[in-house]
Formats: sequence, C-alpha cells, structure tokens
Amino acid sequence: MPKIKHGFGKVSLILVFVCIALIAVDIVLKYLEEAQGWNFTVIPGFIWVESGHRNSGAAFSMLSGNTVFLTVFSIALLAIMLTAFIFVPDRFVLLKVAMSMIIAGAIGNLYDRAVFGEVRDFVWVNMGFSTACCNFADFFIVFGVIIAVIDFLFLNEWAVIPLTKRAKQAQAKQKNKDEDENGGDGESGD
Repeated sequence: MPKIKHGFGKVSLILVFVCIALIAVDIVLKYLEEAQGWNFTVIPGFIWVESGHRNSGAAFSMLSGNTVFLTVFSIALLAIMLTAFIFVPDRFVLLKVAMSMIIAGAIGNLYDRAVFGEVRDFVWVNMGFSTACCNFADFFIVFGVIIAVIDFLFLNEWAVIPLTKRAKQAQAKQKNKDEDENGGDGESGD
C-alpha cells in the first residue's frame, strides 16, 4: 500500500499562524463591538456597523434556531478542511491561503455557537437586492471561497481555464504523459 504523504511544510506553518491571527481578530472585534456598542457608517448606503445582532442560523440567517445541527455540521466540515489543509502540498499556496481563511472563519463562528449559542453579527451590508448582517468570520469564509474558486478555475495546475504559465505548463505536461501512456495516440489529431 502506498504511503500517504502530507503536504504540511513551511507555507502551512506560516498559514497556521495567519489562521490563529484571523480567529483572534474576529473574536476581539466581536468582543469590542459588544462591549462598546458600536453604531457607525462605513460606506453610506452600503456598509454600516450596528451592535447587538445575534444569529442562531447560518449565513443570511438560514436554518435559524438549529444551533445543534449547525454546530455538528460545522465541526464535520472543519474536520474535512483541516485534513485537506494537512495533505494539500505547500506548492498550492493560494489554495492553502483560501483554506486557512475558511478554517479561521469556521472556528470564529463555531466559537460563538459554543459559547453564546448563536453567532454575534454586527456588520450590515446592503447588496442591492438584500441586506445581510455578518461578522469578520463570515468575510473570511466568503473571501476564502472566492480565492479557492479563482484558483480552481484559472490558476492552479488543474484549472478549468488556465491563465497562468504554470497552469498551462502543468496541463501540457499531463497531456504529453497521457499521450505517452496511450502509445502516442493523442486526441490532438497530430
């Protein structure tokens, strides 16, 4: 049986500290907004801060009142993300950055559910079609997902639409390897 190699190196170690810092930022900001009763506008008509909002659901208050389910679900997803983080090679830096942001956000909100039974939200965002209340953990998750999607679609070696030289070279190398394994009968028609 082949040995499973982990991908945990220097990049991963640095990102663990980044993840811890992001978790601390989220928890400290939630504490400060609650203790100081923040109420101010960041960008008029678009982003404002208003203390005192609690969310017993997931993003956009979906599944409100299902704290136990959301906690168990969050722990399961967090376990999957942590395992993936350990085994994804360090050469996939952008993907590991995205994963560390998602992990930090998940832990920040999981902490709130465990300690308060709900998530403390205080940043209101007017998206034009809807208004959402969230926190920095939510921002970390959303930006992490966006970075991961961009990486998968355009940047890494399995990119759907490779835009980087590295992604194009990796796909060309794989195509050549596939052609060699098939006896030179590639689909290119050459």
